[in-house]
Amino acid sequence: MPTRNEDTLDQLYSLVANEEDARACTDIPDSACREVPRNFFLILASNVLTKLGDLLTSPKTVLAWLMSAIGAPALVAWLVPIRESGSMLPQMVIGAWVRRRPVRKGFWVMGSLGQAVSVAAMAAGVWFLEGYAAGGVVLAALVAFSLSRGFCSVAMKDVQGKCIPKKRRGRLSGLASTLGGTGTVILTVLLFWDRGDPTVAFYAALLLLAATLWVIAGLLFASVDEYEGETSGGGNAMADAFRNLSLLRDDAPFRRFVITRALLLCSALASPYFVVMAQKASDHGWLLGVFLLASSLASSLSASFWGWAADRSSRQVMIRAGALASGICLVTGTVAAVTGEGFGGLWFFPLAFFALSVAHAGVRLGRKTYLVDMAGGNKRTDYTSVSNSVIGLLLLVAGGLTALVSLVSNVAVILLLGLMGAAGVASALRLNDVTND
Repeated sequence: MPTRNEDTLDQLYSLVANEEDARACTDIPDSACREVPRNFFLILASNVLTKLGDLLTSPKTVLAWLMSAIGAPALVAWLVPIRESGSMLPQMVIGAWVRRRPVRKGFWVMGSLGQAVSVAAMAAGVWFLEGYAAGGVVLAALVAFSLSRGFCSVAMKDVQGKCIPKKRRGRLSGLASTLGGTGTVILTVLLFWDRGDPTVAFYAALLLLAATLWVIAGLLFASVDEYEGETSGGGNAMADAFRNLSLLRDDAPFRRFVITRALLLCSALASPYFVVMAQKASDHGWLLGVFLLASSLASSLSASFWGWAADRSSRQVMIRAGALASGICLVTGTVAAVTGEGFGGLWFFPLAFFALSVAHAGVRLGRKTYLVDMAGGNKRTDYTSVSNSVIGLLLLVAGGLTALVSLVSNVAVILLLGLMGAAGVASALRLNDVTND
């Protein structure tokens, strides 16, 4: 007999699934299907908490401010590269380790707790040290944070693929982004509204709050009921990792996906240049808050839509979101080239940034859902680790290229990224529709 709590979860899940037979499962065992409602909400809650933690440790806002406040401004340039590429580059090796375990939720729990410890170390460094000593502790902790995040990234897609059926995964990711975005808006207003210049103690407390969120998320995820899956034994993790690179040569559908994902990086790389041009057009200090709210609102308002659309066709989401990102970059770059970068700082660039953030949410959610639906078993883990490692390297290369082009002008960077996005859309048109296979 189902308990009252199980009945409540079933009812809530039925509302989210929006179908009479909410337990319909097409690609997971019947035993796992019975646990889908409970697992759905455990994974959802864990994702929402980590998204809120990401807000409180954003390298573009909180950590960048901290570096300046503690007297280590020269280290700011390393924050975003370490944060993004550090979690992606080692994922082929991480993926080889993960493959050997039939139950993989423990890797996500370990990664979540590792992020909590890393963020707590940042808070301690900021509180007890100052200058470049404190900055060095923050960077070292950020390296550990990024590596821990790599474990979460690989494990999440595999656990989600085993515990959540097709046509439910996109809405899970979308709902998590919507709730996380809404929480981000509320936290931004509550924590930063009319506070003037926050103290180092205030930001140290924010880091400890973020660490607490990751601990709670890890405990919730540990309760996910995951069935045992495929494993691959023997061999050396590093050797297995490099052997998996052959997927790019031998697996044409996967290779096309990685190329598409790389070209659609335009939606992520262009955002900082919108902020830079707005800063040149206006020196109002509150503009940063406007961009933070624009990013949060874009995620909360659009993610569920993208999630539901991805459950119908993740390929179409990548095409539409990529076309939107490319179009915004080309239009914004053209307007700025014609009128000058000083045009519309108070309204044009924030609006364009909001629209680009909506597009980026779609690109991100579409390619995540596509990858989970693309394969099962160990192949899903291999796809995730190889693609993330390759993209991590390409992020560094693309960052260097855009930095060089920015020496010409910021407008040239945005136009180049717009063309890159258009090429990504053309590449996405050649992908197979894996959602309905």
